[in-house]
Amino acid sequence: MSDRLTKADWIRHGLLTLAKHGPAGLKVGPMAEALKVSRGSFYWHFKDIADFRARLLQGWREVATDQVIQDLDGTAAPDRFRRLMRRAFGMKLTLERAVRAWAAEDRGVAAAVAAVDARRIGHIAALLAASGVNAERAEQRATFLYWAFLGQGLVSSRRHAALTGDAMDEISGLFEG
Repeated sequence: MSDRLTKADWIRHGLLTLAKHGPAGLKVGPMAEALKVSRGSFYWHFKDIADFRARLLQGWREVATDQVIQDLDGTAAPDRFRRLMRRAFGMKLTLERAVRAWAAEDRGVAAAVAAVDARRIGHIAALLAASGVNAERAEQRATFLYWAFLGQGLVSSRRHAALTGDAMDEISGLFEG
């Protein structure tokens, strides 16, 4: 890479670093070395490591929540919930686990994660309500499904870590109106 990295390049690299090494890996020197640039490149784009970490969390929210919601909004209404289920339960959760481990150590990160959790649960509840589930039940079902999503990332057995698309559609039907 060249010294002309963008802020987005640093954020992308930071997310990969976080997923691979956890929050302890988010150090300017080693990241700059891995990108083959000087530390000055980092400080050109970020005031300090705290600024970088805040923008990193924003980047995580954008790729792991905002982009997913935006992609779903571009699909036909009746298919949104099932598409979300297939997507959510089919993704690798390495970055998700790393962010949540970071949140266990840092109250500011925990607050950002809590905001993302609320947004995700709210969106799931809205999709369920759109399928005919009353608002209170939609919130309860959304919360339960979100717990399942997070728990899936802890399953070690490949055999039990994923389901087929057809199985996900069948399970989705259990939660819809």
